[in-house]
Order: sequence, then structure tokens, then C-alpha cells
Amino acid sequence: MTVVKEACVDNIQDAINAFKKGADRIEFCSNLEEDGLTPSNYDLIYLKKSISIPLRVMVRPHSNSFNYNEDDLIQMKETIEFCKKQKFDGVVFGCLNDNNELDLNKIKDLADFAKPLNVIIHKAIDLTSSPVNSLKKLLEINNVNGVLSSGGFKTAELGSEVLKKMICISPNDFEIISAGKITNQNFEILHEKIDGKFYHGRKIVGEL
Repeated sequence: MTVVKEACVDNIQDAINAFKKGADRIEFCSNLEEDGLTPSNYDLIYLKKSISIPLRVMVRPHSNSFNYNEDDLIQMKETIEFCKKQKFDGVVFGCLNDNNELDLNKIKDLADFAKPLNVIIHKAIDLTSSPVNSLKKLLEINNVNGVLSSGGFKTAELGSEVLKKMICISPNDFEIISAGKITNQNFEILHEKIDGKFYHGRKIVGEL
């Protein structure tokens, strides 16, 4: 089984370094100190010309919450529209309601709008009361292709049992992307535990 290592970066130099060090894919954002926000169009265009691996784009207009109003959604659609025109590999977002459960209507609306891009729901799913139950609901939405999760814990190691369960209940073509302090140092041990196909981290191919 081929394993995909996705490097999460918030600047062009780190993205190029990750590409050179063997990352299979890049998730590009800005402001990783705020857990990642929407990057600039300029950086995205530059990066697309600089690397030859798939590029997924964080769509997150602010870090106040994952509860988005109409203005936020318009902004998110503008980013998604740009990503469609530039033919990126995918977009990464997540919407929660007032109860910190997935806002399935907003997710479905954005996912439908994003096609033909890959749509990944990010770690907002870990804030819900049950990532496994939330995943089951997402699997009913046709245009969602995967989730990024630590199984509801701070690290992939702590959430490994939940991640294994999430992989178990997902169709083969649905990506469960394990995340949470996964580095080139602990990758092999975690892969043995989780036995997934997709892994994500800032240092997944080492220091950048």
C-alpha cells in the first residue's frame, strides 16, 4: 500500500523544502500559529509554478471560530472559485454550528460548489462530541472526499484507536488523513499503530 505524506506549511520556502525532501502532497495555508488560515492568491500562483506535487488549499477566513456567517461563506467561495480556476488538487475547510457539531448544510453547500476539486474536512471535526459519528454523517455527503483528524485528541498517537475506527468505517476511496504531531521521527511507529494510507504534519518529512 502506498502511503501519502502530506506536509502542512504556511510559506513558500517551507513548501519548496518539503517538496525537495519527498513530501507527496502539500497542504498550504497562512498563519500556522493560528492553526492555519486562507493563504494569499499570489503565494498560491507562485507555488503552483514551483512544485510538481498536488497542492491543497486551506479555506479558513479567520480563527475566531468555525461557525461562519454569510460574509464568511462568500469569502470562502471566492477562494474556492480561485482554486477551481487554478486547478489545484483540493480545498480544506470545516464548518461547525453553535453546539460545536458539524454544520452539514454549510459543508454540503461548499462541497458542492467546490467540485471538481477534492474536498477535505479539517480538524474542526475533532471539536465535535464524536468524530466517529461526525464522520458517518459526512460519508452521506457525496462531494466530501476525506477528513483530517487526530481522532478527537491532541495528537495522532493519543487518537490512534479512534483513527483506526474511522479508517475501518470509510470506503476505500475516502481519505482519513491522520494528523497531530506526526513527524519523520515517530512516523513508522504511528503507521504501525494506525495502519492508514494518509498522514499529515508540519515535520512529516523532517525539519524544513
